[in-house]
Amino acid sequence: MSSVHFGIIPSSRFASLPQFVSCFENFQGQTPDENMASALSLCRIGHLQKVNLCPVLSTIQVRNNADAAPTSKTYGPLSDSDRIFTNLYGRHDWRLKGALKRGDWYKTKEIVLKGADWIINEVKASGLRGRGGAGFPSGLKWSFMNKPSDGRPKYLCVNADEGEPGTCKDREIMRHDPHKLVEGCLVAGKAMGAQAAYIYIRGEFYNEASNMQVAISEAYQAGLIGKNACGTGYDFDIYMHRGAGAYICGEETALIESIEGKQGKPRLKPPFPADVGLFGCPTTVTNVETVAVAPTICRRGGAWFASFGRPRNTGTKLFNISGHVNNPCTVEEEMSVPLRELIERHAGGVRGGWDNLLFVIPGGSSTPLIPKHVCDDVMMDFDALIAAETSFGTAAVIVMDKSTDIIKAIARLIVFYKHESCGQCTPCREGISWMHKMMQRFVKGDAKPAEIDMLWEISKQIEGHTICALGDGAAWPVQGLIRHFRPEIENRMKQYANCQEAVAAKN
Repeated sequence: MSSVHFGIIPSSRFASLPQFVSCFENFQGQTPDENMASALSLCRIGHLQKVNLCPVLSTIQVRNNADAAPTSKTYGPLSDSDRIFTNLYGRHDWRLKGALKRGDWYKTKEIVLKGADWIINEVKASGLRGRGGAGFPSGLKWSFMNKPSDGRPKYLCVNADEGEPGTCKDREIMRHDPHKLVEGCLVAGKAMGAQAAYIYIRGEFYNEASNMQVAISEAYQAGLIGKNACGTGYDFDIYMHRGAGAYICGEETALIESIEGKQGKPRLKPPFPADVGLFGCPTTVTNVETVAVAPTICRRGGAWFASFGRPRNTGTKLFNISGHVNNPCTVEEEMSVPLRELIERHAGGVRGGWDNLLFVIPGGSSTPLIPKHVCDDVMMDFDALIAAETSFGTAAVIVMDKSTDIIKAIARLIVFYKHESCGQCTPCREGISWMHKMMQRFVKGDAKPAEIDMLWEISKQIEGHTICALGDGAAWPVQGLIRHFRPEIENRMKQYANCQEAVAAKN
């Protein structure tokens, strides 16, 4: 496609062009502001200057999308022997004894002793990309933290503040496979040279927090973490910090602020967390699933993980399937699996049959919706969904059938983002409020067709003009609605106008 999401990235405060582009050569992102922030934070280029990178990044994205054209190979279903999360449904003991039987903590000492460079090289070879939505290459991200110390401690922050509507994959990991995450923290921490990990868990996740604390305590008692972790001579501590229910704290710098005891509001960047993060020290914030798969990648090899999915979209992935399906579920499946196969094989199909499908939100509430004709053939990976003018996000698949009032459904999402905006950025604070007011009138049809274009322009004034990506997440569902269902909005307005005329005629 010719329209590239990178085009919305602000061009101010960017680093040395050749060095920055080299970091992006193998990268195709999803949420531009988060990806841009991650890349800049990791590059650690001393002097920042104004360089317009949009044309360069657009060129890279177009080239990579062209290279990633679908092949004749089929993807999925994933065999049970290749599943990383073997207790996803809680059928087995989640404590240390059960985790050891399922292969967790196997040869972890050997992995840690092989050193940071070896771990990073395996993660790079695997092609693992961030599982929290941004999709930044994890090996590259971790490698920028693996540098000589300047005397300050380094920290790993695990983002378990899973507040995206439709997303519940990390919750299942922490509830049923907590030792996967604890072991992953140790391996990822070693790769980054971190002294400690902070798991920031959503405040509403009471049972999950309880299980995680038990798993952490068991690991300490067994000598797997803490002083001389796994007998390697590496000291590594893990702490758990519970949030207080704010969606905005899922943004990496807001998460850091919250751990520090401040209001959970995103920081203006630079400085970036890799330079000045938690307690003013170098910090990497990464997703639960990203960390949890690292030990298995190291045990089975990066090449094994890379054998699943398309190039640059490799590995296995947890998918949440909810909405109008016969069997809502969370399932681990191969990357690049066709969306239709994913829904029909694992969720029992769309309620009323595939032809009753209206649209799908493929990656959580902040990703643009795609209508049925796109869903028929689209693959579930980063590049395929970019080409479909949406985003892979967290892979939370929300299915809606033809009984759905699509305008009302998107309006409800805007209510959520209006409530969760921290109010720090004017475009987000005021723009989402205006979108909310307009969408409420669109639900009734009490508007003029010209206001559809006005709503589009408002969403564009929010997108890319805020400190964090919450504004983008609010704008994209509205843009998806207008892009694919504009006739439905106009028909609603015509019906309302006709009703008003009929009432006026009677009077």
